[in-house]
Amino acid sequence: MSTKLNAKKPATGGRFDPWLLMTTLLLGGFGLIMVLSSSGITAEHDFADKYFFFKRQLAFAGVGLAGMVLCMQAPRKLLYGLTYFWVALAVAMLTLCLTPLGASVNGASRWIRLGPVNVQPLEFAKIALVFYLAYFFARKQELVRTFSVGFLPPFIVTGFLSGLLLLQPDFGGAVVLCGLLFFMCLVGGTRISYLLLSLVFAGGAGWMLITSSPYRLKRWTAFLDPFASAQKEGYQLVQSLYAFGSGRFWGTGMGAGKQKLFFLPEAHNDFIMAVVGEELGFIGMSLFFLTIAFFLYRAFRVSILQEDLQDRFTAFGITCILALGMVLNLAVVLGTVPPKGVAMPFISYGGSSLTASFVCAGILLNLSRTAKS
Repeated sequence: MSTKLNAKKPATGGRFDPWLLMTTLLLGGFGLIMVLSSSGITAEHDFADKYFFFKRQLAFAGVGLAGMVLCMQAPRKLLYGLTYFWVALAVAMLTLCLTPLGASVNGASRWIRLGPVNVQPLEFAKIALVFYLAYFFARKQELVRTFSVGFLPPFIVTGFLSGLLLLQPDFGGAVVLCGLLFFMCLVGGTRISYLLLSLVFAGGAGWMLITSSPYRLKRWTAFLDPFASAQKEGYQLVQSLYAFGSGRFWGTGMGAGKQKLFFLPEAHNDFIMAVVGEELGFIGMSLFFLTIAFFLYRAFRVSILQEDLQDRFTAFGITCILALGMVLNLAVVLGTVPPKGVAMPFISYGGSSLTASFVCAGILLNLSRTAKS
């Protein structure tokens, strides 16, 4: 690898990518509108305030925007110099979920209760893992194709974080971390034979986890034929598909969707895109697809145009966090992968997801200052 790529470049002097910033704000604003549209009925029923979830999401957006601005301006030396601290913090937060400080929801302890809000450590563990993997692959390029140095350390760190997630349990979160590891290893230079072997073992381990857990197995069978259990395990997916079907070409109109009227569970959370599909139809979904495609194009462009290896790997990994979230969320609500709790970045209701999405955008905007056109 050329030593020129490893030469540190100053993080000041350039300007932020205006298109990336504009698209980030556009997605954030659209998310607020859809949370307002999808949550009003539920909020009025449960809290006697139809703006309850919207006001909280607006506050989360303020925190996220502040985090984005901080990350845009933060010295890169500070972000990179604390790499192992970020990993240790992620481990500590994931461990706290397993203690009495963890908040249990639907039988899973995936949150830490902090006063009136719950924080989901997974969202920030993704960022910490990317910082570690970018640091590792940038520093170990000469040995990255060896098994003992280039393969074992990143797999051990990711495996440990994934193990903590499985204890919560959060199978989907562990899958996302493993997906980040795979893509980072792919661009980092790990031998393809090692990656193929790891895929075989991961697939076998995943299948064992599914078959050994009754609720995971029910979700799997419901995914294969949701209409066979339309009133039980397949209910949420069936209602999601009804929402998309009801939207047709032009949609029912903003706020006029019917599935959010207590038919579709989690209408403002993980399945908010079903409400988008119903209310905005094929045209609206197509415009949304074009928007996220343009956002990801600008984000990957930031990575490609970096001269420093660590900057390049960091930008790529951060983009993968957002890309995996977008693709997996859409895949779940459209029934192409088994249902799992994956939030749509910038759109789904939730403080941790929204804040982490803005932080990722801030890191990308920071890195865009040294992208060479």
